[in-house]
Amino acid sequence: MAIKYKLKLKDLKLEYLIDYFKPILNYFKPKQKIKNYNDLKSFIQKKSAWISQVTLYGYLKTRMGAKYVLMFEDEIFLGSINKAKWNIYAVALQDLCFYSISYLKDYSQKHDTDKAKEIFFEILSEEEKNQMPIEIIKKSKNEFEERFAKINWEKHHNNLPFNNSALALYEWSPIADELKLLDRKIVLNSMILKWDIIKKEFYQTINF
Repeated sequence: MAIKYKLKLKDLKLEYLIDYFKPILNYFKPKQKIKNYNDLKSFIQKKSAWISQVTLYGYLKTRMGAKYVLMFEDEIFLGSINKAKWNIYAVALQDLCFYSISYLKDYSQKHDTDKAKEIFFEILSEEEKNQMPIEIIKKSKNEFEERFAKINWEKHHNNLPFNNSALALYEWSPIADELKLLDRKIVLNSMILKWDIIKKEFYQTINF
């Protein structure tokens, strides 16, 4: 994938700092009830961003140790983080869209499964304005359509619904392949454990 990142180093530093602290601050915000599909879209967008950032930056910090702060001085590495962030986020959005609508169909008898597509494409449209690379948007739309055509809505939410985003974290994290091989199980489990937090919050706040 030939994605060109032309952000200046200072812009990458600022973007990284914002992304790093935003999920931490959002964690302490009061939880709002999900009363309609607009609320659900907001939940999906915010939680997908949270899990993408927390797991990616957490893995980088764990693997790099004391060298973690040096990434602020490496423009190429910051570009790799930016690329990884968007790719992981795109798959996390897919996973949470499919999970939420599958859950609603099974437990709440909400049968409008096209809402998954509507929500997903609306979020991508918004993220394009936030400089989500167009190549990633196009790729994610194609992946979403392929998954949408094959999904079993009644069973999906109980059938490894977040496996794709866990694999995306493993694939896109800018860590040397020989090191990632050693970390594979830990990386995948770290994503699944974070999704468990979001699932619990979803159960507690869904109210329509």
